[in-house]
Amino acid sequence: MIETFIYIGAFLVLLGVLVTIHEYGHFMFARLFNVHVQRFSLGMGPVIYKKNDKHGTEFALSAVPLGGYVSMISEKMFLAEPETKSEFTEDQLKNTFESKPKWQRALIMLGGPLANFVLAIFIFSLIFFFTPDPNLTPVISKIDPENSIVSSELKELDEITAFNGKSVSSPQDLSLELLSFAGYTGDLEFTIKRMEGSSPIEMTKILYVQDFLKTSESQNNPIGALGLELNYFGKPVIGGLANNGPAIEAGLMKGDLIYAINNKSVRFAQDLVAIVSEIPNETASVSFIRDGQSLTKNLIIGESISNDQSRGFIGIQFGSQRTLVQAISKGSYETYNLSIKTLQFIGKMITGNMGAENLSGPIGIAQMAGNTAQAGLLPFIYLMALLSISLGVLNLLPIPVLDGGQLTLLGIEAIRGKPLSDKVENFVYSAGAAMVIFLMIFAVFNDVSRFL
Repeated sequence: MIETFIYIGAFLVLLGVLVTIHEYGHFMFARLFNVHVQRFSLGMGPVIYKKNDKHGTEFALSAVPLGGYVSMISEKMFLAEPETKSEFTEDQLKNTFESKPKWQRALIMLGGPLANFVLAIFIFSLIFFFTPDPNLTPVISKIDPENSIVSSELKELDEITAFNGKSVSSPQDLSLELLSFAGYTGDLEFTIKRMEGSSPIEMTKILYVQDFLKTSESQNNPIGALGLELNYFGKPVIGGLANNGPAIEAGLMKGDLIYAINNKSVRFAQDLVAIVSEIPNETASVSFIRDGQSLTKNLIIGESISNDQSRGFIGIQFGSQRTLVQAISKGSYETYNLSIKTLQFIGKMITGNMGAENLSGPIGIAQMAGNTAQAGLLPFIYLMALLSISLGVLNLLPIPVLDGGQLTLLGIEAIRGKPLSDKVENFVYSAGAAMVIFLMIFAVFNDVSRFL
């Protein structure tokens, strides 16, 4: 019972924040351009609570907690219900949506998706600023020998640093890039580092694929579809030092990149841990790079006892702290990249290169919200950022009842010099509404199918 309340509560919080931010984006631009907003509603259906502000806008909480809307006064509203004019002042009647220049109307429509992208940037920036960068890099741990193309070009312990020119630094980077090539036939370019003697050599390897990721099963594991298994290892960059620990006593600092201990090469953070754990209480020379300069310091390895077993330690944490500017920059890029990927995946669903069963509805979103809420605050707000991007991108699609559809109609109006006739516009909106309803039904069907 408690778990059910967690799932419902997490879903309502998630949806409430996303809808509020989206609608506030529309509201903010409408208010900026002096368009009178009749109602700002969170939720749909009957109003259960309302309050008016000094501008005459009604802020409402409605009974159905799915969605929301910003109702602006318009000429069409007055044509349909002439009697409503008496509810507004002369000044308000002058500020209908249609009375504004096209560029202002376009910005009002863009305001909602734009607010969703800003929210995603804000959340990602917070996460990146308050959590250290683990500096992860994917290393090939196993290759399918039956995949002749991969096994002839790549080797175990190769470090993948880039794919088709884009750097790879987190577990999701490579999977997302590979997914964007679903249905593709041609060359995939991998940039790798391979140990040649004691030094890593960077090289480029080309893999030819045909009808890549053509099944839903392969799309669930794009790396496995290549015949690869990866481990993600951290670079040996010091992110934190224990007070009075061996490392800080020896003069090591945050940001130092350790590359050797007792002349034994350290390629990854795991290598350093393995070496140090075997030599407790011994004096060791630590070689590292600081500000581009190679330095060496001696320290006495500390000792810890666990389960009657002695292990060495030097009192450091790995990773690097991002500056605020770096966090915002990475948060902005992450939002941009995921927006592009979302568009690509939608396109691949339409062309049939990606399974439409990946589409989730409210049940699937509620399940994700509950799972991440139980996992902790960071996973929950990360999901919020992902869904905020999805909401922003989906609303920009040229479907008439969505913001993108209204922008498309505005563009047609600008080209024709006049809006579409009421008959045509009503047909277009009806078709758009039917498409959205169909997608919702299909998404709910997908949700239910996962439980059967």
